[in-house]
Amino acid sequence: MNTIEFFKYQGTGNDFVMIDDRSETFDLNNHKLIAHLCHRKFGIGADGLILIRNHDGADFEMIYYNADGHLASLCGNGSRCAVQFAHKLGMITKQCSFMTVEGILEAKTENGLVHLKMPDVNNIESHEQHYFLNTGSPHHICFVNNIESHDVFNHGKKIRNGPPYYEEGTNVNFVKSISEDQIFVRTYERGVEDETLSCGTGVTAAALVQGLKGAKSPIKVKTLGGDLQISFEREVDNNFKNIHLIGPAEKVFSGKISIEF
Repeated sequence: MNTIEFFKYQGTGNDFVMIDDRSETFDLNNHKLIAHLCHRKFGIGADGLILIRNHDGADFEMIYYNADGHLASLCGNGSRCAVQFAHKLGMITKQCSFMTVEGILEAKTENGLVHLKMPDVNNIESHEQHYFLNTGSPHHICFVNNIESHDVFNHGKKIRNGPPYYEEGTNVNFVKSISEDQIFVRTYERGVEDETLSCGTGVTAAALVQGLKGAKSPIKVKTLGGDLQISFEREVDNNFKNIHLIGPAEKVFSGKISIEF
């Protein structure tokens, strides 16, 4: 029986099991354990699990797993929670750099908010009924009018598993323009295989599409879990740089779990 100390964090309702693994004792290949810890009925419950480790070239390393127990692409809200957790551990102060699956990212905390600098985006595909872009994770963007009543789960699942994505899949975002500089986003996340209350890379993708359509930075984003803000610089060739995902990240609770895996 192993006892694991954990911390639960959330960023606009996107929640994560956080583990201080600077001792590097957590088995990175124990996908069954990770999925169990994230299970909302039999475990702690979370959209994903994040390990924090030391790193020679940055202030810390963030290793992120989806709720299905497998390593995942970049998680924006998870990154903001990792910054707050690393701050609690005394690894950083107000500004930091940390290693992710996308390489080293930078962030700062200011007035209770985490400002996460996201990867540059150099290609936004514009199709007849949707947009597609990668903000560290792949995102399919659809604009809808009835977003409050939209069947995000079934429609998102169909797109996530359908052409041209199939087995690899994609995250699916349904977006409503509230005004030129404000949008409402709901997201079906692959790896979680459900709608989440917020998705950091998803709201970033949706805001950049709004910017592509002419909106100026910053873009305010409403999600079911709270409010975020995306700032960016748009270049003449429709590339985007200096992109920041800005929002809160908070500790929910901490504890220890005894488990045999």
